[in-house]
Amino acid sequence: MRNVFASLIVLLFLMAGCSGSRTAGVGQTIRVMTYNIHHGEGLDGKVDIERIARVIQDARADIVALQEVDRGVERTKKIDIMTMLADQTGMTYAFGKNIDYQGGEYGNGILTRFPILEEKNLHYRMIREGEQRGLLQLVLEAQGEEFVFMNTHIDYRGDDTERVMNVGEIRSAAKAHGARPVIACGDFNDTPESRTVGLLKEDFFDAWEVGGTGPGPTYPADTARKRIDYVFVSKTEGPASGTLRVLSARVIQTHASDHLPLLVELEFSRAGQ
Repeated sequence: MRNVFASLIVLLFLMAGCSGSRTAGVGQTIRVMTYNIHHGEGLDGKVDIERIARVIQDARADIVALQEVDRGVERTKKIDIMTMLADQTGMTYAFGKNIDYQGGEYGNGILTRFPILEEKNLHYRMIREGEQRGLLQLVLEAQGEEFVFMNTHIDYRGDDTERVMNVGEIRSAAKAHGARPVIACGDFNDTPESRTVGLLKEDFFDAWEVGGTGPGPTYPADTARKRIDYVFVSKTEGPASGTLRVLSARVIQTHASDHLPLLVELEFSRAGQ
């Protein structure tokens, strides 16, 4: 009987370890990645979703903000990239469609190991004809504390008017979540000294400036010289909220896309600690 009981305990332990979602304890590290995956097409011109999944798995990421995601699109042979990545990484996903494209959908996606409590995709107000841009927002739970994870891919043109407008909407969306800590990730198509980033830094810490070393370029992947992919962490914390502290930030070298992924380690703690 003692052996049977011991075997049952081991089995329950193993089952718990196989769960696709988890909660983070106070003081536990949360690994956040932002990655423009170029619809899974690497520098070799091949669409390889398994290669993207390996980058995510090797980084041991807990939450991943993905930009340029296809679902059912002709150019990627009608595959559902989010479903494939979720299956290959064992994570839960959310997808925010911004446009219809080649018979399918195109937008931003998020993979997460944490429970999703709320999900919303905001379409920005656009001032030019062209691609509709959006802000995918999730409310996630960690150790009974709620926090917000945002993912975006904003305008690339030389004139920054639309990017600045988008940033205003990001800041408003963050404020609408009240005291919850906010992580805002994505391809912001602008450099650290820009108005775009400067306005964001009024409400957020740039995780690279806190935890990174050197210039940290993320684009283009083969000869990276521009830092345009970011993880931002909110500065504001309410009296009853938790807080997220940046521990480290690093750029991962890979040719799986035309961008390099940025991985940031954060520590979740209760306010006042």
